[in-house]
Amino acid sequence: MDQDKQRQEVSIIGRILSIEALLLLMGIASLIYGITQKVTINIFWGVVIIPGVFLLMKVRKKDWKKHWEDLEAEQDAERRARKGPDKDDSGEK
Repeated sequence: MDQDKQRQEVSIIGRILSIEALLLLMGIASLIYGITQKVTINIFWGVVIIPGVFLLMKVRKKDWKKHWEDLEAEQDAERRARKGPDKDDSGEK
C-alpha cells in the first residue's frame, strides 16, 4: 500500500513539473510580462506558446499509446533476434 502511495505522489509531482506545464507557465509569464511592459515580442511568444502547449498535449495524448505499442513490438523483435532460433524461453538448448 505504501508503494502505491509513493507512485501516486511521484506521478502527481511528475505531472506538475511536466514539460507541458513548464511551457504553459512560460507562455503565461511571457504574455503577462509583454502586456504589463508593452513589449510586443513577449506578447507574440505568449500568444504562440499557450495554444501550442494545448496542441502538443492533444497530439501527445493521441499518439502516445501507439508510440509505446510500436516501441514494445520493436524491442520484442530485437529480443527474439538476439535469442536466436536454437533457444527457447526457459533458457535451455
